[in-house]
Amino acid sequence: MTVQLGISVDHIATIREARKIREPDPVTAALIAELAGCNSIAVHLREDKRHIQDRDVRLLRGTITSKLNLKMAATQEMVQFATNVQPDMVTIVPENHQEITTEGGLNVAAKVDEIAKIVMTLKSNDIAVCLFIDPETEQVKAAKKVGADFVEFNTGKYAMACDLGSIQEVNREISAIQDMAVLARKYGLRVNAGHGLNYRNVAAIAAIDGIEEIYVGHSIVGRAVMVGMDRAVREMIETIR
Repeated sequence: MTVQLGISVDHIATIREARKIREPDPVTAALIAELAGCNSIAVHLREDKRHIQDRDVRLLRGTITSKLNLKMAATQEMVQFATNVQPDMVTIVPENHQEITTEGGLNVAAKVDEIAKIVMTLKSNDIAVCLFIDPETEQVKAAKKVGADFVEFNTGKYAMACDLGSIQEVNREISAIQDMAVLARKYGLRVNAGHGLNYRNVAAIAAIDGIEEIYVGHSIVGRAVMVGMDRAVREMIETIR
């Protein structure tokens, strides 16, 4: 199975919102990323609208030709927005208004009934549902229980181990993702992965059997500042393949 690349353009919007003007445009960045060969575009519409705005998502829905993956919190307001916009996929993520970036996976096991209702609503509107979870048995089983189509394994601990940990810690995190990918597929769940991945650490995750798509955002945007979006995307595709 060839791993596909999904690109988050959130941090293009972060740069724009620093000045509250119209550029750089995440929609333009998404179109360049598509032309460079990525397979999907992801945006996290946060409740505090710190970067991506409602308008961005609507424009992306009407503009891109690949898949649109809307990442969002498990709230009724966001569910309503998603059913109106009709992305190809919704990825439900935990959200803390004070966090700099997502701090961990969604605790599906603690909110089975609540998340099951949201999953059912989205799927009844022909939207595929993914849950962003830590690679843990309890969370994989809960994802199956609530009726999700996909899980996206949080690679944040792996990325941190690559930067600050030992080789033993890195290998432990890789093994956990490998084992949970096997379990997820056994339950009929499709598997994605992402968070904290960059040009130095992505290859080991891309090599895990069963992972269909890898999501990268900040690293590609940071590279694009230096070499342009087209080259940054093409370099990441080469790295994962």
